[in-house]
Amino acid sequence: MVWSRRTRVDTRYAAESGPAAVPGAPAVAVAVAGLRFTYPDGSVALDGIDLTVREGERVALLGPNGAGKTTLMLHLNGVLRATSGEVAISGITLGDKSVRDIRRRVGLVFQDPDDQLFMPTLAEDVAFGPANFGVVGAELTARVARSLDAVSMSEQAHRGATHLSGGQRRRGALATVLACRPDVLVLDEPSANLDPLARRELTQTLLGLTTTMLVVTHDLPYAAQLCERAVVIDAGQIVADGPIVDILSDEALLARHRLELPWGFDAESLRRARAAGVG
Repeated sequence: MVWSRRTRVDTRYAAESGPAAVPGAPAVAVAVAGLRFTYPDGSVALDGIDLTVREGERVALLGPNGAGKTTLMLHLNGVLRATSGEVAISGITLGDKSVRDIRRRVGLVFQDPDDQLFMPTLAEDVAFGPANFGVVGAELTARVARSLDAVSMSEQAHRGATHLSGGQRRRGALATVLACRPDVLVLDEPSANLDPLARRELTQTLLGLTTTMLVVTHDLPYAAQLCERAVVIDAGQIVADGPIVDILSDEALLARHRLELPWGFDAESLRRARAAGVG
């Protein structure tokens, strides 16, 4: 095994934390450079994060509790602002003048859908975001309809969140973000507390989207279903970045960073299925 003490990145995987630029490659959707964040108590949450994600990629952000995954997520649309370093979305650098545009471009879907569903009906919840960005009239109505249709929730448009199942609320929260037409979707533990059917329905919805996607999760099999690439974060640094089947097949890497596949999950079978074009 090759290990770089300077970067603390497992060099068997892509140490530059992003796919190499090649002629005709998709444009860069997310560019994070030297990102560092220290909380008021002095604890370092992010310690020099460099990450590139290209348009259309689905990337799993993996790591133990307290690794910095959610802190990184909250930097991508300016909820938190870096102590040092830079975040750029679709070529636009995050700053005081651009933060409103960045927040339209980066849609955060939180772990608890009730954080995003607070209006009397789901349709009003979905309309809330784009309306705040100045969308009105027929365009607003069309966005609501398209977003609900994209998550198979059109029939629930006039129901309140309290009358929806957990899986329906999760998809409804996703619709509230899709209505703003983001360039990048960032999902925090999307499979948490879902029963198998709701989990499958959400998976089918997400796989049907072409939006660039970052998935923060402890659910490694779910990450493997959704994503081709995985980034492992520990102690505020990226420690591995590469194809998700390679990451999940590396038991030593997972153990070193307090990650563990559930009993019965076979990463090699996943690799063979991907190679055969299945799954």
